[in-house]
Amino acid sequence: MAVKLRLTRMGAKKKPFYRIVAIDSRQPRDGKYIDLIGTYNPVSQPKVIKINRDKAKNWLDKGAKPSERVKFLFEKEGILEPTARTKASKEEENSESTTENKADSDKK
Repeated sequence: MAVKLRLTRMGAKKKPFYRIVAIDSRQPRDGKYIDLIGTYNPVSQPKVIKINRDKAKNWLDKGAKPSERVKFLFEKEGILEPTARTKASKEEENSESTTENKADSDKK
């Protein structure tokens, strides 16, 4: 059983509220979850993030994989180390690969 840490949508229409849960990867988005880790409210100003650090670290230590958004929230709360994900770094990677392709074609 592969466990993922992901968001489950709650709240009314056009007013989303999310729970951060540990869930079997085969379950649907709003399906039965194993453990409630925290909540995320993107509508309020400022956005409210409440995470039980002990539960989050425990699940990460057990090998649970966080989704992209949950990973971002964990980084924001200091549970995970921040990773570089800027547009500049993506553009640099693209320019390096095109430069390598041009250099390879020039050698021919």
